[in-house]
Amino acid sequence: MTHWPLRRVAVNGDSMRPALEPGDRLLVVRFPRLRPSPGDVVAVVDPREPNRVLVKRVTDVDADGRVTVVGDNPAASTDSRTFGAVDAGLVLGRAFYRYWPQARRGRLRE
Repeated sequence: MTHWPLRRVAVNGDSMRPALEPGDRLLVVRFPRLRPSPGDVVAVVDPREPNRVLVKRVTDVDADGRVTVVGDNPAASTDSRTFGAVDAGLVLGRAFYRYWPQARRGRLRE
């Protein structure tokens, strides 16, 4: 089985507004090539629903490697404030590029 270093993810919901809009499509570089750092926008497996991928921002990585992730729009986000810090193994990678919609295509800023 081949493991590609990139993955595509879609933004669902309003939790990352205003930085990301529902329907935005992102390229994510997979970990362990890069380790999550505070400020990174990451794709993370929802610890409550393992078939669901969330897009959130890292606010902290503790000494045990657990990652705190939150949405930029707290009123619309279910994140570490609800389910706690997540195991680093649930973090799929760092989002670095929005490829859709074309009008907003480009590298993501922290």
